[in-house]
Amino acid sequence: MSVARPGFDPELKAGLAVVGGVFPPTITPDLIGFMRRSYASPPIEETLRAKAIERSDSTIAGHGGDAVEVSVLRPAGAGDARPCVLFVHSGGLMFGDRFSGVDLVLGWVESLGAVLVTVEYRLAPEFADPYPREDCYAALEWVAANAQRLGVRRDRLLVAGASSGGGLAAGMALAARDRGGPALCGQVLDYPMLDDRGVTASTAQFDGVGVWDRVSNETGWSALLGEARGGPGVSPYAAPARAADLSGLPPAFVDVGAAEIFRDEAIAYASRIWAAGGDAELHVWSGGFHAFDIFAPHTGPARGMVRTRDAWVEKVLAD
Repeated sequence: MSVARPGFDPELKAGLAVVGGVFPPTITPDLIGFMRRSYASPPIEETLRAKAIERSDSTIAGHGGDAVEVSVLRPAGAGDARPCVLFVHSGGLMFGDRFSGVDLVLGWVESLGAVLVTVEYRLAPEFADPYPREDCYAALEWVAANAQRLGVRRDRLLVAGASSGGGLAAGMALAARDRGGPALCGQVLDYPMLDDRGVTASTAQFDGVGVWDRVSNETGWSALLGEARGGPGVSPYAAPARAADLSGLPPAFVDVGAAEIFRDEAIAYASRIWAAGGDAELHVWSGGFHAFDIFAPHTGPARGMVRTRDAWVEKVLAD
């Protein structure tokens, strides 16, 4: 029996055939190794070539004090303290690296003059919860503690991420609030992976089609949480939709495709921020499949998505 669902934008639909070769719609545990190869970012030296961006790498203490790599990308020659974005990569909690998707946000460095920090958080299933989220939170604390040395402004710290990275960014914002951690000026949640329970209408609508379906989502959450997935004891820092209280959070930018499984949980998260008296800007892109800005960057919808996101970041980072 077919399921009624919103259709894909015609321009985006044409790109799905190409996407399927490197990112199949259904990811099972046996495909994790393949995805780690196919989703690996190109050499960062190539990405930064001819850009006025300086890069430095550091090793910080992640969860449990273990070594975690971070990279700092800053405008070349910048001498004064700049706003800072801690960027968390996508990859379903199981693959990707700290430079995955970074090409889409380098404009925040080149055009907006921000410092971008990326973190090599450890991946499930080898490193299950709480490793990924606590590695990210350790990076946030490291940025704040080293703000003067890094040339960043503690009053202009923003967390941002896409897909699983969006969920981790939301979790960082919750943890910073609850732990009395660094004050954040905003959170960018691109089509965020927020809820391990998989009970929304959009989860059922996009099963076996598009990018990242119900089975892929179950694979990712099971890798992170094991048998705890869907049960009562999951931390809201791992699955932010679990948070009972969304008050006191920094302004949020939430965007998501109308034709993807994360649509309903993203809309619900923004709605609950509003209900708690908070500030959220929500964009639901008609006909958009999951991560279409990554997989179809030259299309009109993707360019519109990036322009809208960049405008919000510019506003929030400004004095």
